[in-house]
Amino acid sequence: MGALEDQLAEIVGMARPELDDRWAKLTGRPVPKVSPKMLRLALGYEIQAKTAGGLSRGARQQLEEPAVVRRSSTQLAPGMRLVREWQDVAHVVTIDENGAIHWNGRVWRSLSEIARAITGTRWSGPAFFGLVKRSAA
Repeated sequence: MGALEDQLAEIVGMARPELDDRWAKLTGRPVPKVSPKMLRLALGYEIQAKTAGGLSRGARQQLEEPAVVRRSSTQLAPGMRLVREWQDVAHVVTIDENGAIHWNGRVWRSLSEIARAITGTRWSGPAFFGLVKRSAA
């Protein structure tokens, strides 16, 4: 058996005080309040991570980031008509057969431009017109 296998085999037979001591020496962090079985698994991971050099930078960053809420957006389609009421005024946007976006008698480059013109602030056009739905991460 190699050094890694020896270390992993060693923690299998350790009692709780030995596991706590090994955790503190290996990680320098407080011992987590988990069962001895979970602590063995965590120690096994830490030993392997130290031997193999740990997680990649990208993997560490991904684990440290909070969960992100995914959003799905309905795509604009020819013939679509969007209506949004803002400050007691109904705003109607239409998409023509060529995919051009029409509002207030003119053609616009995006729904976000229209949302900005209506509200005076920066908005996501798809969100403003209700095309964005939140889904689980």
